[in-house]
Amino acid sequence: MENYDLERIKSVIQRAQSGQELTIGFLGGSITQGSLATEHENTYAYRVYKWWCDTFPQAKFNYVNGGIGGTDSYYGVSRAVTDVLMYQPDFVVVDFSVNDVDNIYCEETFEGVLRKLLCWSSRPAVVVLNNVFYDTGVSTQDIHNRLADHYGVPHVSVHDTIYRRMKAGEYNRIDITPDGLHPNDKGHGLVAGEITKFLERIMDDLIQDENLTDDSNTDAADAGADTENDIQDESACSCVLPAPVTANAYEYAKRLTIREICPKLSGFRADTHEKMGHLDHFKNGWIGENAGDSIIFELEGNCIGIQYRKTISRPAVRAQAVLDGDVEHPVLLDGNFDEDWGDCLYIEPVLHHGEKKKHTLEITVLDDESVGTTPFYLMSIIVA
Repeated sequence: MENYDLERIKSVIQRAQSGQELTIGFLGGSITQGSLATEHENTYAYRVYKWWCDTFPQAKFNYVNGGIGGTDSYYGVSRAVTDVLMYQPDFVVVDFSVNDVDNIYCEETFEGVLRKLLCWSSRPAVVVLNNVFYDTGVSTQDIHNRLADHYGVPHVSVHDTIYRRMKAGEYNRIDITPDGLHPNDKGHGLVAGEITKFLERIMDDLIQDENLTDDSNTDAADAGADTENDIQDESACSCVLPAPVTANAYEYAKRLTIREICPKLSGFRADTHEKMGHLDHFKNGWIGENAGDSIIFELEGNCIGIQYRKTISRPAVRAQAVLDGDVEHPVLLDGNFDEDWGDCLYIEPVLHHGEKKKHTLEITVLDDESVGTTPFYLMSIIVA
């Protein structure tokens, strides 16, 4: 099946066949979260999870959905552990193909996502999903698939299947995606179908392989024992991957919130509201309301991004960031969001492949007409 390394997926299928408990995970943007599905059970992610449950009723499956709308692989690589990997998944579908269109660092950040997933201690089987803008056919599929091929990770393309069938007249765009991006119930079903068809082909390959082997019960029992030992040994050993394609500065990216760092506050205050799950976005951060409010971080790394809220509740407070005292080149942090679909979890890179050392980052609320309106909400600092 092309040049994919399917051993991890085959291992998950074999463990499901033997009745083990497994965790099925998903990491991505709004389509993964389930935007425009009438209920979560109709999303592509839940339908793929349900395929595992229905196909292997003897096994027990856990479901983890780490989809967050409007987010790309820059954010994804920094939250992969807290939103998916900490649950020790055995199988992960990852998709940032449409949101990475606007991510200028997408090749490097997506490679970081892949490497982080593949090297996690549970050694999950990974499948890259590529969604698409249905009106234009645009996505970052070529970039993502080139990276996936480098690591032998299989990929499923909406562009090469559903989109092409739509262009050929099999579907009307409006019947599968009202806004040209997010699938409706029917569209989610089609996306799930492409993933499950791929998994079924792997199952067929496994059956053919088994038919070619000696059907001796003794040999089969021995083979089963060896397989179990191999799985245990594999999860215990260190991960060996090919050399990265990019500079790969983001593989170990992490988010710093009030839980991880204590910056110097002068006017800014820590948000005291409790965060309720990974979709409760604007919590665990810092709030600045008045002109001159400032917050100072001491950070170490060579890549730094500022994650803050851009809000539709305009006008909103604006701030500026100064890195390492370079007041001649401040970075504007505008809390106003020009779209209307909701508040944005925006990331402003302020250092990319800089010197790896201790850096000082100061963020200050500006003295302009926005003061006194929607406060500035600083979600996190992302460092790599």
